[in-house]
Amino acid sequence: MLGKATKYYLHSYKGLTKEIWLLSFVNLINRCGTMVIPFMMLYLTSQQHCTISQAGIVMSLWGIGAFIGSYIGGKLSDSIGFHQVQLMTLALGGVGFIILGFLQNYSTICIFTFILGAVNEAFRPANSAAIGKYSTEKNRVRSLTLMRLSFNLGWALGGGIGGFIAHHSYQLLFWVDGITNISAALLLWKLLPVPKKEITTEKGTISTKKISIWSDKQFIKFILISIIFLSCFVQLFTNLSVYFKQELHYSENLIGFLSSWNGLLIVLMEMTVIYWIERNWSQKKAVIFGVSLHGIAYLIVSFFHLSYFGALVMITFITLSEMLSFSVLVNFWMRRTDDTNRGQYAAVWTMTWAFSQTIGPFAGSLIAQYAGFQILWFFIVFLSCLAMLLYTNVIQNE
Repeated sequence: MLGKATKYYLHSYKGLTKEIWLLSFVNLINRCGTMVIPFMMLYLTSQQHCTISQAGIVMSLWGIGAFIGSYIGGKLSDSIGFHQVQLMTLALGGVGFIILGFLQNYSTICIFTFILGAVNEAFRPANSAAIGKYSTEKNRVRSLTLMRLSFNLGWALGGGIGGFIAHHSYQLLFWVDGITNISAALLLWKLLPVPKKEITTEKGTISTKKISIWSDKQFIKFILISIIFLSCFVQLFTNLSVYFKQELHYSENLIGFLSSWNGLLIVLMEMTVIYWIERNWSQKKAVIFGVSLHGIAYLIVSFFHLSYFGALVMITFITLSEMLSFSVLVNFWMRRTDDTNRGQYAAVWTMTWAFSQTIGPFAGSLIAQYAGFQILWFFIVFLSCLAMLLYTNVIQNE
């Protein structure tokens, strides 16, 4: 039985390209150092003595910068190439995180966070375009899943280590994040040279996609629904951490472990879950079930004062929601692209994340400060259910 399960698990990784594996390794190194953002609101409230709403403004400025950077990153990916964009943003972002750790003035932190958000998030559409280039229609969902696995393995390691570092020195946290960004840029430069087809422009290529990105009505509907869902999901990295600290009195170490638990579950289970879904469920069913689990997770925290075990259960539900829905959502838009417009679609998707990161933390922090966390959690449950119902009309049974 165990041997059969192991064989099934290993088989789920077969058929992926060498470039996808190498890109995943680079992303793993980068993600291992992603320690600042999960602890940014805690840093601002505990070290810089900001209110929750002031910290929410800083995170929203990160989101606004990310929104603008995503658009620029997508345009540059289609013009100069996704490889060059990834190299530049990783290197500049690494230097930026180190500088941010030295800033003390609130206004300066706000301005620099906006700039760093733009630089850092310009990486994402370029990275998505790279995945689309290095994968095939047959293995794309699993390629996306492997990339998420590398992100989340790094998240699991980075979250746990980050909690330990934050408990002793927030300053060191910024240094580690910056150095790993720069290390990832060096690895990308060394392991993955510029693809041959990227050296010359592809503007002369005839696209098989006749529908413009802005006249693609299904895609626009999909984006609007995703803003609702993702604005709820980003509470995991922002207001939920503050709730664990201020209301449940968890230490940074315990909060870091919860973050690591999210990543660890994805590393251990997601590829096998996606492999099973490909053979047994439609993509529509996976998304509906996944978004529903997100609503259930916040329903738990709405009605119960969580013990630490209860918090683990809640994070498990949110993680299952990620597993079932995220790779399928990315595949939805990626299937609509070709080499001439993949960067633009990737940019709009990344901008969707950025916009959600802007309104989600800020609106959530205002609700938490003036109405309480319980009202915020009820609101998240309602919006998750709404997104689930709307997705049923957009995502087909594929």
